[in-house]
Amino acid sequence: MSETSGERYLSSARHIWEVVSNQMDTIREVADLFAATILSGRMVHLFGSGHSRIMVEEMWPRYGSFPGFHPIVELSLTYHHDVVGSNGQRQAMFLENVSGLADRILRNFDLKSEDSAMVISSSGCNVVPVEMAEGFRNRGVKVVGMVSREHSLASKSKHPGGLKLSDLSDIELDTGAPVGDAMVSIDGLETPVSPGSTVGGCLLINCIKAEVADRLTRAGHPPKVLTAAAVVGGERATQLFEAAYDEHGRRTAQLFADLGK
Repeated sequence: MSETSGERYLSSARHIWEVVSNQMDTIREVADLFAATILSGRMVHLFGSGHSRIMVEEMWPRYGSFPGFHPIVELSLTYHHDVVGSNGQRQAMFLENVSGLADRILRNFDLKSEDSAMVISSSGCNVVPVEMAEGFRNRGVKVVGMVSREHSLASKSKHPGGLKLSDLSDIELDTGAPVGDAMVSIDGLETPVSPGSTVGGCLLINCIKAEVADRLTRAGHPPKVLTAAAVVGGERATQLFEAAYDEHGRRTAQLFADLGK
């Protein structure tokens, strides 16, 4: 019996798992960088426009996550609810390729060389993610780029200088998704469906998260993990949430301390 369309998707997802698992050395290198930033009292900046916002939120804040990460989420680039009309996809996709927007975003933060950053973009070719990486690098911040390598290689950069996210990444991670992202072809349907970059991206994010937590704990600074009441009881869960949010607030405050000086 031949595979159903859903089973073909799962087969492709297994390939993505293999691509991610073959990057463990790189994942550990990323974890070393991020743990060093958090142990120094600074933050790991996270940026993704469009659908890549999902990976930002997968890192923090959610259950099983901990402070030390700074999500930079621009609603003008990531708000997908209305699709058309006000705040629609056409505007978001247009703004994603406006040169100079990244610099305006980064102008809000007092960045230090102890910081680190992750920029996520499947194609690695849209202007704002590329210029975010460029802006971080220009400010002395090391950048981890997450792309879908096959898709990025097959895509043309929209950056004025022809740069891709890979060109501006100190370390690169590959989600393992194919060209075009969608992974299932269906007889009679012109183009494939069911993208895979989210699967690979979330695997990468949570591998990194686990490795960073291990490093922080071994360094004598176990993180304050957002934990469900079903695991630790209601009172302890509330304590952990409050402590984690307070730490996030204190760390974030440093990003505004010396602006304009």
